[in-house]
Amino acid sequence: MNAQTATAPQAAPGSDAAAPALEVRELNAWYGESHVLHGVDLQVPVGRTVCLLGRNGAGRSTTLRAIMGLTSARRGSIRVFGHDLERVPPHRIASLGVGYCPEERGIFASLSARENLLLPPLLRTGFAGLSLDEIDALFPNLKERADAPGTSLSGGEQQMLALARILRTGARLLLLDEISEGLAPVIVQALGRAIAALRDRGFSILLVEQNFHFSARLADYFYVMERGRIIEQFARDELPDKRAHLARLLGV
Repeated sequence: MNAQTATAPQAAPGSDAAAPALEVRELNAWYGESHVLHGVDLQVPVGRTVCLLGRNGAGRSTTLRAIMGLTSARRGSIRVFGHDLERVPPHRIASLGVGYCPEERGIFASLSARENLLLPPLLRTGFAGLSLDEIDALFPNLKERADAPGTSLSGGEQQMLALARILRTGARLLLLDEISEGLAPVIVQALGRAIAALRDRGFSILLVEQNFHFSARLADYFYVMERGRIIEQFARDELPDKRAHLARLLGV
């Protein structure tokens, strides 16, 4: 199955199939003279988790940055909850309910974990952000380390904190870039449980992952990227037939 013939992911029950949480069409992006993304098409239905797989350098992180308006040289159509993002700056994209968690976590060393969590303002997204009690239930480690300096947390706890900050703002579409990279297996499992719980609460999630085994337990639909192009897409129920092919593409 190739990108032209695959069936697009279906909307979650009760959602408006005409307005996906995210719809990207013919997205191109450049860094200087370097053409990085070549006609990328993908979508995330409301309430679904979609994974963008690929090796390092395939263009996955650039795709997220382009969606957030952080890559100025871009061309194509990006819509979030039906809103066209052409010429929309990053802070306005966030106010539409988009939360971006990059590989660089941005934890402030001079603030405690709880102060880091309280730092971002609540956005007028139309969605209620998670309360502190809800975040404590989702990430018990953060509750236990609330008074510890932010950068004294383990790498996994810092990753939890970076995600928790986004959840406070009212974001409902989450763009998560390599959230499991370099973390201990027990922390990866905890993050997986948190992401599954968010999906069950109706969050829409786009995961950029190289860890196929992590994403296979969470995603409803998969896109595979190579050299800035989507070369493969398939639904979760097709995974058994795709594993050998993915092993060649991704080295998994």
